[in-house]
Amino acid sequence: MRARTLPPSRLGSSGGTAIGRRAVVLAAVTTLGAGLLAGCADDGKDSSDSSGGGGKTTITLGLFGTQGFKEAGLYAEYQKLHPDIKIQENVTERNENYYPALVNHLTTNSGLMDVQAVEVGNIAEVVGTQADKLQDLSKAPGVDKSNWLDWKWQQATTKDGRTVGLGTDIGPMAICYRKDLFEKAGLPSDRTQVGALWAGDWSKLVGTGRQYQKKAPAGTYFMDSPGGLLNAILGSEKEKFYDASGKVVYKTNPAVKNAFDLTASAAEDKLVGSQTQFQPTWDQTIANSKFAAVACPPWMLGYLKGKSKPQDAGKWDVAPAPKAGNWGGTFLAVPKNGRHVKEAEELVAWLTAPKQQAKLFAVQGSFPSAPAAYEMPEVKDAKNAMTGDAPIGEIFAQAAKSIPLQTIGPKDQIIGAGLGDNGVILVTKGKSPAEAWKTATKTIDNNLEK
Repeated sequence: MRARTLPPSRLGSSGGTAIGRRAVVLAAVTTLGAGLLAGCADDGKDSSDSSGGGGKTTITLGLFGTQGFKEAGLYAEYQKLHPDIKIQENVTERNENYYPALVNHLTTNSGLMDVQAVEVGNIAEVVGTQADKLQDLSKAPGVDKSNWLDWKWQQATTKDGRTVGLGTDIGPMAICYRKDLFEKAGLPSDRTQVGALWAGDWSKLVGTGRQYQKKAPAGTYFMDSPGGLLNAILGSEKEKFYDASGKVVYKTNPAVKNAFDLTASAAEDKLVGSQTQFQPTWDQTIANSKFAAVACPPWMLGYLKGKSKPQDAGKWDVAPAPKAGNWGGTFLAVPKNGRHVKEAEELVAWLTAPKQQAKLFAVQGSFPSAPAAYEMPEVKDAKNAMTGDAPIGEIFAQAAKSIPLQTIGPKDQIIGAGLGDNGVILVTKGKSPAEAWKTATKTIDNNLEK
């Protein structure tokens, strides 16, 4: 999803439990440089042994998807630096299965790992309801607030200033597009010119889709899905489903209705495909080159690589999104009742430091939430097989620096999934935008009441 392998932090609104699906995506997908990564899930049993043999202290991590720490060699490096430490991760493949169990463990204050991952879509609920069960990592040795993007730090910080999670990756938004399909439709393919087509306005992106449609290669759509477009637009808004006071405002917030209406308009005009993201039918549209553009956080490149045919490598490019936004991201938290709190804090601080975040990006494609990593060669000089010589590190870093601090509510996943999977997708199946909005809001409100 993020994958994460998400789709992390993976992490939006693309299906029943959207971010959970993103967690699956990243779990199924690879890193920027290497091939597909398989999930490294085990049976998920609580490892409570305090000794890893030979007198070593075992630090346990509860994770979802493939976070990539192991694959990037970070555990091995840390254990070499700390010979008395053994690291053991306990992985649940899907966040939608992982998170309810985490809430239960936090609520009962039992069964917790030394370190627990929290997906960005769940961080507001954890901060608002479980902060007293977690360490304030702003006070942990080696932790410096300035190492993180301000908005990322704030997402895991309570109103009274306690920071209960340290950010790993984020999902700065760009638009990935097929150069060959753009050219066949009479559009420019140079990334600077492409970005200029829609700079500053999502409606310009949809307008570009209408230009594409006039000469579109047979059987292709401009964008992959209504859910992907809607999620991208909403990801660039400062306020979407909740206001700063915590009140649910998705039905009265003009930004949400405008995003829905713009997406519905694109669906009515058949500018977007009719699939739900991260489903087998959507995967097939990637393999068969059925769309020309997709909202694209860094982890999406791994997904495109995993689902595309080999001959499509290098045919993609990356341009800035109309507005900067975020799709995905994870945090690492340390429960107060863990067996090895001090050691866990030290590990989390090290794993989320800029140098380690840069290494994680090089292997996993998880984009750093630490700005200092953007100047490191693993990020600054990054390339991807799908996008050829595109300076993806620079493009995503620029987007990351412009992402607004967004209000995230405890039920963002439910609302986002409802708007996408029970809303705009219906327009591709013959429903009017008004009917789709009515169905979406009714479904969401019913779910919020549960």
